[in-house]
Amino acid sequence: MTNGTTVNTAPAHAGAVSAPAAPKAVFAAIDIGASSGRVMLGRVSPSTGVSLETIHRFPNGVVELDGGLRWDFDALFAEVLKGLAAAASVARGNGERIVSIGIDTWAVDYGLVNDAGELTSVPFSYRDERSRAAVERVHAVISPEKLYAVTGLQYLQFNTLYQLAAEPNVDGVQALLIPDLIAFLLTGERRTEATNASATGLFDAVAGEWAAGFLDALRLPRDIFPPLIQPGETVGTLLPSILEQTGLPADTRVVAVGSHDTASAVAAVPASQEDFAYISSGTWSLVGVELPHPVLTEASRIANFTNERGVDGTIRYLRNVGGLWLLSECQRAWAAEGYTQALTALLESAAALPAGGPQINADDPAFTAPDNMPDRIRTAVRSTGAVLPDRPAAVVRCIMDSLAAGYARTLADAERLTGRSTGVVHIVGGGSQNRLLCQLTAEAAGKRVVAGPVEATALGNVLVQARAAGVVTGGLAELRALAGAGTELVRYEPALLRDPV
Repeated sequence: MTNGTTVNTAPAHAGAVSAPAAPKAVFAAIDIGASSGRVMLGRVSPSTGVSLETIHRFPNGVVELDGGLRWDFDALFAEVLKGLAAAASVARGNGERIVSIGIDTWAVDYGLVNDAGELTSVPFSYRDERSRAAVERVHAVISPEKLYAVTGLQYLQFNTLYQLAAEPNVDGVQALLIPDLIAFLLTGERRTEATNASATGLFDAVAGEWAAGFLDALRLPRDIFPPLIQPGETVGTLLPSILEQTGLPADTRVVAVGSHDTASAVAAVPASQEDFAYISSGTWSLVGVELPHPVLTEASRIANFTNERGVDGTIRYLRNVGGLWLLSECQRAWAAEGYTQALTALLESAAALPAGGPQINADDPAFTAPDNMPDRIRTAVRSTGAVLPDRPAAVVRCIMDSLAAGYARTLADAERLTGRSTGVVHIVGGGSQNRLLCQLTAEAAGKRVVAGPVEATALGNVLVQARAAGVVTGGLAELRALAGAGTELVRYEPALLRDPV
């Protein structure tokens, strides 16, 4: 009986003392979305794939503060430290060693940090309306056509350049995007990870550098952002104060991953063929294809597609479509009214309703801010001349039908604008668990849908770290094969592809 102790059965020379086995390398992923965050441990094996263990979950959200919608960043960072401390404890208990930490979050938002390393104010949320007034001022200096020709970025009124243009003063500060801000507080090192930089509206899509001319035109300092860093490169090691608070090993590195959460998610799409499309379905839906080069045509701009960097220099050619924010906001409104039917039951009731019901434009900016979502959806339906019953199941079916139709339109536009056809659609993220949404997407797009993994973002985060540590090797194809190993994938066929009965 070994009582859990590893026994070395290899013959030893007389008098030799067996050295204890080195702790197994594991990786910590800080994965934060607009409504929640978590710290996870990832264990990677080249032969069996990746296993994830959720160590700490915590809520995230906007608060009304100082006249605007902001992130409760102090609380957010405190939860990150709490999660890292718990992860360190779990790893020690398992005889493991956390060799690195990767951070991914949503895009576009930032904190302003002065020369002393202090946040000058609580970071604004992209859901705040302050940037709306700055759009016209920016376009008066740089036309939308010129912006797109250089950055290839989809127009959204909350893009980082519009937020910065709304700042009263940026002298003596740097803008650290949210994952870079967390990395700075952990290491003291200021960097801007490239996949997230590409979503600012101030990044040259071809050169892969900051668009210095745009910074000058908007009278922003050329060092408003820290230097760029690529996924897989080391940001730094942990500060002594962080080591004390977390109990992590002194040489624990913070490694840049696809810090734009969609970049990490797309890196873990378990595609076995090149002609795939993807839908990262969560609070927002990111619908697109992977390309080697950006598409900067006027037709692409008019269609409002974006060209954002992916892991290994790929281009995530996609469009933001409304997401499950619509559903979660409806659930919140219904709960406030005392209606608390479980989501699974709601979806079953919605699935039982006939096809062909009313739809909305799910990515209309009117749905961006938190408010009474069911009323806003019914109002949008009335504007089309249709009527949506008050029953929650009817509202849910409208959301699901609208999202699926939006996905199908976006995929068709991506094929038209890139000249590429796609054979399969991979849905990853929380929406991959929504069987109704997946089947409706297959029907609307007329394509096979493969759903999963749910934790694609954390998988991509961990796999990039593991490759940086030399635990795995290869390019995206190898990482994707590992992401799919051991993951339960569910396939949905549209009616036109099913075998006749």
